[in-house]
Amino acid sequence: MIELSGVTKVFNPGRPDEVPAVAAGDLRVGAGEFVSLIGPSGCGKSTLLRLIADLLPPTAGTVTVAGKPAAQARKERRYGMVFQKAGLFDWRTVRRNVELPLELRGTGRSERRARAQEMLELVGLSDFAGHYPAQLSGGMQQRVSIARALADAPPLLLMDEPFGALDEMTRERLQGELLRICAATGTTVVFVTHSIDEAVFLSGRVVVMSARPGRVTEVVEIPLGERNEAVRQAPEFFEAVTEVRRALRAPKSEEAPEAAESPKNTSVPAQLEAS
Repeated sequence: MIELSGVTKVFNPGRPDEVPAVAAGDLRVGAGEFVSLIGPSGCGKSTLLRLIADLLPPTAGTVTVAGKPAAQARKERRYGMVFQKAGLFDWRTVRRNVELPLELRGTGRSERRARAQEMLELVGLSDFAGHYPAQLSGGMQQRVSIARALADAPPLLLMDEPFGALDEMTRERLQGELLRICAATGTTVVFVTHSIDEAVFLSGRVVVMSARPGRVTEVVEIPLGERNEAVRQAPEFFEAVTEVRRALRAPKSEEAPEAAESPKNTSVPAQLEAS
């Protein structure tokens, strides 16, 4: 689904204020995977996500999404994106916010309405279709944002700390909702977070990045099986949290780590390496 090859990102190259944000490295994410990016603040997690989305051009290297250059994948709306803030339009109802990507594509009104209703049912907000964003809680607004991102049925969902501003109870509830939605749609997810617990609960693999310039230092497999609330209290969950915390605290290696391959997705190599 995603392949990055030798990707680097340098802001203001050649100037006194040059900032190397992402170091050269390779990344492969297979279809249907849920992969989280975690690392210290400013390490380039969000920059890497924006490189995948073609919201930023790489300084070097190539990015492909669903077998196409990132720019082409963006034009074809091969991904949906959810940010920390829901970014809804206050003057549009919930339904019309969800319809927006379909409207931009030129989809007919009746088809837009039916698809929006389907997405709102998926996120549990069908009763709020006629409400405006200001009438919803923060968690409900984020669910609308997810529905909007999925309205075009993209095979890939990119999420940049979407639950970071929510209280812990709402955050945990939406984590469960997100996994349910992904299971129902088969969507591949790349998820940026600062929370170790969140990364472990949601992910099949957690990609650990170093301080700037961000490079992958380790990939932690999370073999927890089907996720539910009981998983949060399981010994295996705490072991995985400890492993990710250890990886975050480990000294940055100058050597490229060995390629990591998910035992659940051997058909698409889960290779992650940093030069």
